[in-house]
Amino acid sequence: MGNPVQDKNSQVDFLKHRLNMFIDVLDAIDPEDADLEDIDRLISLLDDMESKCREFNNREAEESVK
Repeated sequence: MGNPVQDKNSQVDFLKHRLNMFIDVLDAIDPEDADLEDIDRLISLLDDMESKCREFNNREAEESVK
C-alpha cells in the first residue's frame, strides 16, 4: 500500500491529495442522477480522510511523548 506518511509536510500533501480526489468525485456526480451508492462512496471518502487525520494526530502525540 506504500510507505507510511511520517513528516507533517507529507501528511498535509497526502490529505490535500485525498481532498482533491473527493472534490473530483463530487464534481463528477450529477445531482439529478445521484443514487445511494454515490452518496455512500462520498461518505466513505470522508470517513477515510477523518481516519487518516486521527492517525496523523496520534502519531504526533506519540512522538511528542518520546
